[in-house]
Amino acid sequence: MKRLAVYCGSATPADPRFMALADEVGRTLARRGIGVVYGGGRLGLMGAVASGALAEGGEVIGVIPQALCNAEVANHDCTELVVVADMHERKAAFTRLSDGFLTIPGGVGTMDELWEAVSWAQLGYHAKPVGLLNAFGFYDHLIAFNHHMVEVGFIRPAHQGIIIAEAELDLLLTRLAAHEPHTPIFAMKTGEL
Repeated sequence: MKRLAVYCGSATPADPRFMALADEVGRTLARRGIGVVYGGGRLGLMGAVASGALAEGGEVIGVIPQALCNAEVANHDCTELVVVADMHERKAAFTRLSDGFLTIPGGVGTMDELWEAVSWAQLGYHAKPVGLLNAFGFYDHLIAFNHHMVEVGFIRPAHQGIIIAEAELDLLLTRLAAHEPHTPIFAMKTGEL
């Protein structure tokens, strides 16, 4: 993997563990020679991921919609800052520029990005790994809900492993690197759907 799209919050939670985690994610990816593609902001966990990667000499590509750039939250310290028209173009750029996805704690925007990466993998728009770093148990309920969707039958058996979740970053990166693509919906026969 040359680059990972890192999805995370632009907020700064009161608990300092989240900012420290984001910094360490950026630093770890840079040390491993993995570039960061992220939301292009300088605030919150987003800014911490970028700063951590840049501090270790890593490549950081920010992708930010014009409206947010105009709001002066753009991180101009990035290796490259790509300004796009809207959120749809932003997510398409994340997919185009990265070899996989790594979601760390975040809010509504982070969930939007994660679920689009999962949905696009399920359909067959990409065959890239989708990782979820469940640090501090932050995503315990989301992982349980994903299992519930599998049990009820809304996620097909062939797609139940799209989200690769781990509590430890090193193990998650190892699993992302070993990712084997599943059979997407586009390649399934009618009887498999």
